[in-house]
Amino acid sequence: MTQSNDFSTPAIGPLVRTWGFWALLTGAVALVLVFLQISGVLNGPQPSAASQVGEIAGEIKRSAWRSFFGLAPKPAEPQPVPISRYLGFVGPVLGIIAIVLSVIAGALRENWRLPAYAASLGFIAVFFQFFWWVALLIAGVVLLVTIIANIGEIFSF
Repeated sequence: MTQSNDFSTPAIGPLVRTWGFWALLTGAVALVLVFLQISGVLNGPQPSAASQVGEIAGEIKRSAWRSFFGLAPKPAEPQPVPISRYLGFVGPVLGIIAIVLSVIAGALRENWRLPAYAASLGFIAVFFQFFWWVALLIAGVVLLVTIIANIGEIFSF
């Protein structure tokens, strides 16, 4: 004897053909990309600060010698742009696309749950990206203010 209930789950085929499903999928991908960008997983290993300062000092020395001998400055070599640089833009853009798709799903009177979840995920992806940059900006300002306030102590003998 089979039992029927009103809470049957729809087949996956009709679900994929709804705007709400694609909005939800886009919102989830946007949120994952924003968190990957915030965590820095895709940035790869970075050289230490000491080696970076050493490279800058060496470049200054070479440039000073070239200027001293009257040689033309060495042309800058083009650096390849890592794909992680674009990750900061892709997450919020996908979040906005998820919001737009959820509005379309709502306008077509689809089940309200998927568009609501998708709009939430899209909004959260945009908000976290914005919040992350504001937090970095505040931390940078605090660091600069601290350095400027203690500049006398740094260079005192």
